[in-house]
Amino acid sequence: MSGQVILDASKDKLAAAFDILFASIDGYVPFDPARRYTPKEREPYDALTDRYLRAFESSLKFFRTLERFREAAPSESLRDLLQRMEKYGAISRAALWIDLRDTRNRIAHEYLPQELAKIYADIVGPAATELRYVQSRMAALAATDNERN
Repeated sequence: MSGQVILDASKDKLAAAFDILFASIDGYVPFDPARRYTPKEREPYDALTDRYLRAFESSLKFFRTLERFREAAPSESLRDLLQRMEKYGAISRAALWIDLRDTRNRIAHEYLPQELAKIYADIVGPAATELRYVQSRMAALAATDNERN
């Protein structure tokens, strides 16, 4: 399988993850930490976090695939990878992605309603803005690489 085919498949998987995440974000109703939600009422919030996790991880896989396609050697750390993606214009700021990773990590460990409200707000706020930026850059990055080969 050629590198371009692998890159395109990674881009398509990420696009699908973004589509479903943005559907959750677009329908988001702010979480009220003082309210007691039924399991059914919690489903949209659970879907939001699950979809965020999928989009975040798919983004990292796309970044690694793009890097393998462009570079002779892979990054040694996540920070190096993110700095390289910033240089490519795939992300706005590497430091923001460290915050996005923190949001991802907090999802698995936070159960207090006030903390959940903050996580949801982070996903629909700064994370959504950044992921929409990545979405806008994906096709251009893959097309640029297609022209290189």
